[in-house]
Amino acid sequence: MRPKGRDMHRYQDLVRLHRERRALPADHAPSVHAIARSLNMSPNTERRARAVLDAAGLLDSSLDHLPSLDEICALFPVTATVPPPNETSSVAKHLALIDELQRKGNGPLAIHGVLLDQHGDEVAGKLSAVKRACLALRRAAGPLAEDVAIPVITGPGEVAQVDFGEVGRLRDPATGEVRRAWVFIMVLGFSRHFFAKVVFDQRVSTWLQLHIEAFEFFGGIPHTVVPDNLKAAVLRAAFRADAVSALNRSYRDLARMYGFKIDPAPPRAPKKKGKVERAVRYVKSSFFKVREDCGGFSDIDHANNALARWNVETAGLRKHGTTGRRPLEHFEEERATLLRLPTVRFEPTVWHRCVVQKTAHVFFDEQFWSAPWRFLGATVMVQATSESVTLYVNDERVAQHSRRQPGPWHTHEAHLPEGRRELRHRSP
Repeated sequence: MRPKGRDMHRYQDLVRLHRERRALPADHAPSVHAIARSLNMSPNTERRARAVLDAAGLLDSSLDHLPSLDEICALFPVTATVPPPNETSSVAKHLALIDELQRKGNGPLAIHGVLLDQHGDEVAGKLSAVKRACLALRRAAGPLAEDVAIPVITGPGEVAQVDFGEVGRLRDPATGEVRRAWVFIMVLGFSRHFFAKVVFDQRVSTWLQLHIEAFEFFGGIPHTVVPDNLKAAVLRAAFRADAVSALNRSYRDLARMYGFKIDPAPPRAPKKKGKVERAVRYVKSSFFKVREDCGGFSDIDHANNALARWNVETAGLRKHGTTGRRPLEHFEEERATLLRLPTVRFEPTVWHRCVVQKTAHVFFDEQFWSAPWRFLGATVMVQATSESVTLYVNDERVAQHSRRQPGPWHTHEAHLPEGRRELRHRSP
């Protein structure tokens, strides 16, 4: 029952608390269960340890000095553990295949699926055995090169990482309904200063607008932005030498105007954007969780106003665990290295691929927009701004509509075939 590592300090605290308990009147003394809870010990562990310490005379309230860690260790003999009997794994004869599949990057669940395909009932219900085999093979192989975490040191202004994190449900003041919400974070790799805002969606227009607000918050633009592989940023992730990442055309337009490079993180690779992953966890635990326990927020506007103040007054002035500096003060060295903001604010332009339906319209943003009927079945690119919707076929503009017109149908008569266009006005 020898205490290990940090437990030895808890045993010192156990001695101190019981000395204080014995010095107090019985009606004011804490219970032994309360002491066990405060030390995160089970009642049985606390009782056995107390018996040993009391037998050694260390709980006498008249004593002034706490026992040293060496004295505590001497009281608790090292218990020899009996090794479990040698048992043969139920998947032992498949270890070579399990090892081969695991080296190729497959997890236990996928490996179990392969074994089921090849051996059927023989391995049915043996997922736990496969997991144990994978763990044993992994330990036997020792550390791999990819297990080494290489710290990525970025210079001032060089890189920012961006991501979303879900933060529960908040009331929408525009409609009164409670909706699912996410926090968007852009963190600067050098200073760890970040911009954060809560939104109700991850649409392309929202994604672009959040970037613009983040750049204006920093007063400049990082040279490279590392987004996660969400659809708003990357349509098709490809990280092989013979492949190309298809970046969202709207995001490319934003990057071109603001002058930054886009370097998407590989799929399912959180270590490639660890700075923003940690920032998301920090915001969720230190801002949202604390306030959720205190009643939360009345709506999304309340949350964003409180988050903006907290970001500067608390997060910006904390001592960062990695850099050892306050992000807001560290940012003052980084500010001058950021790219300058353009004199004209970017107007978000959304690009969307659609097909011209039999009605000679495309469906975009919950509305119908007409295209010349000769393009029935053709794929068109929709370019949407706050003012207009423009349709392109093979980079040729074939239609343009104003977004100010009411109603779900936006139709130019000339887009319909002559002799049939009048039919749309007939009464039912």
